Amino acid sequence: MEHTSTIQKSMKQDLFEGVDFYGVDDLLTEEHKLIRSSIRDFVKKEISPYIEDWAQKAHFPYEIVKKFGEVGAFGPQIPEEYGGGGLDYIAYGLIMQEIERGDSGMRSTASVQGSLVMYPIYKFGSEDQKKKYLPKLASGEMLGCFGLTEPDFGSNPSGMVTNFKDMGDHYLLNGAKMWISNSPKADIAVVWAKNEAGRIHGLIVERGMEGFSTPETHGKWSLRASATGELVFDNVKVPKENLLPGKSGLGAPMMCLDSARYGIAWGAIGAAMDCYDSARRYALERIQFDKPIGSFQLIQKKLAEMLTEITKAQLITWKLGVMKNEGKATTAHISLAKRNNVAMALEIAREARQIHGGMGITGEYPIMRHMMNLESVVTYEGTHDIHLLILGHEITGIAAFK
Repeated sequence: MEHTSTIQKSMKQDLFEGVDFYGVDDLLTEEHKLIRSSIRDFVKKEISPYIEDWAQKAHFPYEIVKKFGEVGAFGPQIPEEYGGGGLDYIAYGLIMQEIERGDSGMRSTASVQGSLVMYPIYKFGSEDQKKKYLPKLASGEMLGCFGLTEPDFGSNPSGMVTNFKDMGDHYLLNGAKMWISNSPKADIAVVWAKNEAGRIHGLIVERGMEGFSTPETHGKWSLRASATGELVFDNVKVPKENLLPGKSGLGAPMMCLDSARYGIAWGAIGAAMDCYDSARRYALERIQFDKPIGSFQLIQKKLAEMLTEITKAQLITWKLGVMKNEGKATTAHISLAKRNNVAMALEIAREARQIHGGMGITGEYPIMRHMMNLESVVTYEGTHDIHLLILGHEITGIAAFK
């Protein structure tokens, strides 16, 4: 018992230093490393000491929103003139990786804000909309959410029934969205709805608009430190200037999802690294049969396979980041990385849980929390199977899901 409690005390501290077996750091700039280091320090100070408690209590710490803004986690890829960081996509990926190393729910908060709220306003919004919303979203003064998924339309968003009608001096919005990260606390929602001709457009809906409500989703086993809810529109009057004028059609929200999926591909590596790091430390400290369990072949096999898969994922995302910076990353490229890396992280979490034995199911270690979180990550922003079919379409030219 005494030895177990010593392990618990030593593991409670966030001692993470990174995983880089192939020297992928050599491919990064000094600025990339500096940004990663600052976010890693932020996670160790503002997330790691509290995350198990937040997750156990299903508590979303709203104060983290302002802190994310201060550290530059919101829209780091958005130009500085609108409050963003003006950084490249590798820097953005590294930020998502470090935050998800802390917790997938925390990364969801950041990537929804940056990729699904700020990105569409920047990409498709008017100059007035950019100036009005982006600086406040970047600073964390405002929190946003993204409304695409509906109760009956998830993998098939084109079937959406949320709609708006032109009433002359305003639009009238009706419908509902489900599984929306940030919604219970969001100040604005970027909502995708069909006009009278059936064409999909983006609208900015603000909290306080009559008929707009955001019921919270309770009873989650996953992403418990993240706020999830619905968006309900009951004859909501939306000012005409709140329509995103730059692009319509399903391609617009899909571009946003590509940006978010890109961040997830990096983020999942963070969760995997945290599980691996914890498992490696535990294997060296846990004594059975008079020696550390890390001396046994089957434990070494698990650790060797974890390190191999993390290294492969790091190389995929680095190359994807280069392609993204060059404007060459396609939806299929991003699908491959999202699908591979999340599945990899989930498998590592499961293997790490076994290395930790019974301790792996407790909040003394991050393993079970990561595992439960990743069960959401493997489904949202395109399910594991849908990403496989996106690749299948790319390979054969035949869409299996239409």
